[in-house]
Amino acid sequence: MDHGTDAERVSTPFGHGSTATDVLRGVDLTGRRYVVTGGGSGLGAASVQALAAAGASVTIATRNPDTVDVQVLGDLVDVRQLDLADLDSVRDFVHGWSGPVDGLLANAGVMALPERREAANGWELQLATNYLGHFALAVGLQEHLEAAHGARVVVVSSGAQRLAPVDFADPQFHERPYDPWVAYAQSKTAGVLLAVGLARRWAPLGVTANAVAPGWIRTRLQRHVDPDALRAMGVYEEDGQLHTPDWFKTPEEGAADQVMLAASPVTAAVTGRYFEDGQESPVVEGGDGAEPGVASWSVDPAAADALWDLGSAALAAHRA
Repeated sequence: MDHGTDAERVSTPFGHGSTATDVLRGVDLTGRRYVVTGGGSGLGAASVQALAAAGASVTIATRNPDTVDVQVLGDLVDVRQLDLADLDSVRDFVHGWSGPVDGLLANAGVMALPERREAANGWELQLATNYLGHFALAVGLQEHLEAAHGARVVVVSSGAQRLAPVDFADPQFHERPYDPWVAYAQSKTAGVLLAVGLARRWAPLGVTANAVAPGWIRTRLQRHVDPDALRAMGVYEEDGQLHTPDWFKTPEEGAADQVMLAASPVTAAVTGRYFEDGQESPVVEGGDGAEPGVASWSVDPAAADALWDLGSAALAAHRA
């Protein structure tokens, strides 16, 4: 993937305050089908609503179908059970699917679990959910994505990817001390590398793949975050009441980039890129104090290939 110079980076008419509705204004998605993981609330729900409002049929893939926000439901929206941390659940979802998929929005995620937890296959739970489950889902749906002739995969990452690369020597924190934010950052770096890996392999198949950082939005994603950390972000007032800082986005604003990459004609041919606030981000050096952008380790083709091999080995072990 060549992220190019400032002049070569992809630019769009959209920005920080754009909403999912804005980026699809005038776009007709009648007859198209999308899968949105974690589409029952927050960013996912905003994406589902915008896609369906433009005429698309949308499947919400969620761990808890009973908790889906009823406002998201409608004639064009259905709900199916999917637990990304459970490879059996991913397999069942894929086996139950028929027909083309025009877009896969890998939106679901878990953030900053205070203690190390494992998925059924032994992977650290954030990496298992945010990366491996989506990898298994995308690979499982490959023939359905190909059948759409122009399908798009969008992986929701985070600016946290600038904080840590994937530690291929110990990705599951067996030897190094577990840190909630390092584990989260690693999983979000893995998400960008998933998009890079898909783009490298699937461009000849007519399938694009990109990653986005939606920015800060108050959603259920923060449910595991330590209250002191939230207070430092300004999410809690001193009296302990919840507060949304002015610099946070609404869910509709946070969903804009993923909907833009999934369905807008503006980005139809774009692949292997990382977007924030409607624009392709510059490549920066990661680490504490990193400048805004996407860390070089998050778009490293060699790292993307190594992660693809790691994910493939996990899927093979599960099938054995």
